[in-house]
Amino acid sequence: MSREKLHLLLADDDDDDCLLFRDALLELPIPTQLSIVPDGEELMKFLLAPGQELPDYLFLDLNMPRKNGTECLEEIKLNNKLKKLPVIIFSTCALQATIHELFTMGAQHYIRKPASFSELTALIHQAISDYDEPLTAPTKEEFILSVH
Repeated sequence: MSREKLHLLLADDDDDDCLLFRDALLELPIPTQLSIVPDGEELMKFLLAPGQELPDYLFLDLNMPRKNGTECLEEIKLNNKLKKLPVIIFSTCALQATIHELFTMGAQHYIRKPASFSELTALIHQAISDYDEPLTAPTKEEFILSVH
């Protein structure tokens, strides 16, 4: 990787979740830089800003005001500049139909927001640990990340 730090972008409107996410990154053995946007409209403005370098990974909440995560994922995957951006869904949603839809739409992984801080740290690490390998589409079995 050419940069010193892995740039992560978190799109989430829950301040507590954002704070926990930021704290979890401090526990990782991988140096990271975090940008946060509070809703889908701000996410798309951030990603499409002229000269904006894309993050290495986008962690995307589904339930956000103004534009939800599913709408953002669809826009991202239809945009030639953005479509290769690895999108990791980071949500409380556990509906299998929704998770299947996100898989077919091209999300890289799905993480259900965990109850514990240690699980959160482990799941984020699992999601970004292959950052220096060529990005491949996950199999259905690899799509949902969980702590074993």
